[in-house]
Amino acid sequence: MKYIIVTYGCQMNVHESEKLAAICEKMGYELTESRDDADLIVFNTCAIREGAEDRVFGNIGALKKLKKKKPSLIIAVCGCATQKESTASYIYRTFPFVDIVIGTFNLPLFEQYVLSVKNGRQMKLLSEGDIDENIPYKRTSGDNAWVNIMQGCNNFCTYCIVPYVKGREKSRKEENILNEIKSIISEGKYKKITLLGQNVNSYGKDLIPQVSFAKLLSDICALEGDFKLTFMTSHPKDLTDDVIDVIANEDKILKDIHLPAQSGNNRILNLMNRRYTREKYLDIIHKIRQKIPDARITSDFIVGFPTETEEEFLDTKKLVEEVKFAGIFAFMYSPREGTVASKMDGQVPQDVKQRRVNELLALEKEIQKRLK
Repeated sequence: MKYIIVTYGCQMNVHESEKLAAICEKMGYELTESRDDADLIVFNTCAIREGAEDRVFGNIGALKKLKKKKPSLIIAVCGCATQKESTASYIYRTFPFVDIVIGTFNLPLFEQYVLSVKNGRQMKLLSEGDIDENIPYKRTSGDNAWVNIMQGCNNFCTYCIVPYVKGREKSRKEENILNEIKSIISEGKYKKITLLGQNVNSYGKDLIPQVSFAKLLSDICALEGDFKLTFMTSHPKDLTDDVIDVIANEDKILKDIHLPAQSGNNRILNLMNRRYTREKYLDIIHKIRQKIPDARITSDFIVGFPTETEEEFLDTKKLVEEVKFAGIFAFMYSPREGTVASKMDGQVPQDVKQRRVNELLALEKEIQKRLK
């Protein structure tokens, strides 16, 4: 029997697909690169942007003929998008040849659902889930090893669906993280270890006793072994001085900091519920540059957020010009059903959003040329 996993979205989804791969191989499936050869096809979905969901729907629909030709084929759709009941129900109704529709919290039970398909289609959505420490990984990212340190998010940015599909923040026990990293180091084939979380700076706040992200970084660096450590993603409101100090002082930590700004205008930041100001963001950048002169700082931006004026967009351009990031990712605002921002008045026309994102990316390209 053969399996293939199609992954959409962020690095955390890539890492979750490594768990799915391990479960598939535990059941006796072997990896294939061809959907035509597969006995089990898994779509691990993303809910962040509407376009990602549309691509999933298109790819699922394309399997109708294959399923008809090969009725024993098991098709499973899981992940963030299907944690939304409306999306899961749509897939279940629209694609009757799909065998399994489950959410992100159902992942530890994936084997059970596959084995249950012979008794009929499976559609189950758990509303909450603990971090399962017993699922193995089939690491697929070369010499980089992903390590999930927490799940969920408490920030509720008004444009973001993540807290609704990933749940509230839950941190792994530090002991379990350190044991996993010791195991990774002992294998001797991973040069880089990347810690993952929706907001890694919030790590440990829910633990009793609390463990700070700075302490976790320090304790990992104290482990013997030849490796480099990095992490993603940081939220500016929680990037504390002690974290900056640890990055500056630990040779094992790469001096790469991804710090999403999202906007350079205070009114828009407030509407986004980012809980920091332009001034606060620039203060953090100044501290990083002061303590880590060789830091490589990158960022994310959303343009065309509801009611964003041309002058407010110019504030974002000025921020990019002032900071001179090593690189940025710029996205047009896309309404997501179930978020606060999707119900806001003043949605910006698509052509305006397209022009603004093009301008921002052109500015970033120009800055890169100047920095060379």
